[in-house]
Amino acid sequence: MTISRLVVREILHRKLNFGLGLLSVAVAVGCLAGSLTLVKLHDARTRTILEQKRAETQEKMRVLENDVKRAMQKLGFNIVILPKDQNLNNWYADDYGAKYMPEEYLARLGQSEIVTIEHLVPRLRQKVEWPETKWAVIIVGTTDKAVNPSVDASELTLEAVPRGKIVLGNEVQQGLRLSLGDTIRFMGREFVVYKCHKEMGTEADMTVWINLREAQELLNKKGLINEILAFECRSAWANLPKVRAEITRILPHTQVVEKASNVLAKIHAYVKVEDEGKAAIERERENMAHLRVTWTHFAKVLVSLVMVICVVWVALLAVGNVRRRRTEIGILRTLGFRSRQIIYIFLSRAIAIGLVGGILGFLAGGFLASSWTEPVGESNYQWFNVNLLVLAVFVALAITVAASWIPAILAARQDPAVALREE
Repeated sequence: MTISRLVVREILHRKLNFGLGLLSVAVAVGCLAGSLTLVKLHDARTRTILEQKRAETQEKMRVLENDVKRAMQKLGFNIVILPKDQNLNNWYADDYGAKYMPEEYLARLGQSEIVTIEHLVPRLRQKVEWPETKWAVIIVGTTDKAVNPSVDASELTLEAVPRGKIVLGNEVQQGLRLSLGDTIRFMGREFVVYKCHKEMGTEADMTVWINLREAQELLNKKGLINEILAFECRSAWANLPKVRAEITRILPHTQVVEKASNVLAKIHAYVKVEDEGKAAIERERENMAHLRVTWTHFAKVLVSLVMVICVVWVALLAVGNVRRRRTEIGILRTLGFRSRQIIYIFLSRAIAIGLVGGILGFLAGGFLASSWTEPVGESNYQWFNVNLLVLAVFVALAITVAASWIPAILAARQDPAVALREE
């Protein structure tokens, strides 16, 4: 009879002893596999929660940013660069500047690689008397080309007014009963109505917009502007003093003012949501990290305790098995089995317990841990892991071999004559 058959027959003969050893190993390995699986699941859950919070914050930021952009385009710009000698009281009261600066300032800003603002738009704005109608209107010379010192301005939408075209405020359009495509005479020149604005309830209702070059010609201000509008000043939203300092350093003969409080309210809301979102994500990360440390410490204590109990229990079962098989050992030695073969018989049984118990413990521990933890999203950690299975089997074999080694040595050292005589 071969040693392998002896081991199999002994296992089948003493099912209870083998089953108890198998159960203890499965419990120990199950605790280990379950604990590691819970830690991995916790990490996956943390990543998923943080990704969800980050995505939610980004979505809120996207909506608010679009709202801010629309508000800037419809209601005005939040940063306006004016000549240094412009009296702000008059500027606010008249809603246009009486002082001018070279249009070349725009190019100088563009070449300076300024980082606190993104888009710069020149504008010439002045209140004039419309000779043909005797009305007082505000003429605004604008352009569709923005100087962009930091990013690509291809997505920036400005209200372009081509040469020979004119855009009318609501009061002007209604008073003259004009429609798109009509031709009107403005300050001695003919223009085609390009667009008519809806009623805004502001001075814009009595404003006309034309091309910047034509406005400079009509007002005899060639090469001059009186405002530079800074559009999408994202860096300036939370740090206007930095913008002022940087611009006045490049253009010493200018000043920077904030305008459109309704836009700024949206900007402040944007910055607040961004800060609160980052703080919430950081708090969630800290809470999850603290929970992980607590759970890992508990798992270490639990697994260590169960491992010690398992080793002691398997060792006691092995000792009891050796005592019950004293006669069998004596007969085997009498038949010529050597000590290392006796050791091999007992260790083979221990290896069988470790191998089967390790696999069962891994499956049970991983399944229970994954069932206990609620999955979050599709990126949840998959509990079946080959590396963890190898670790579980290795630990199980280490437990059973270590616990059975000394009993196996004692069995191999028994004197067959003494064992048979006592029997």
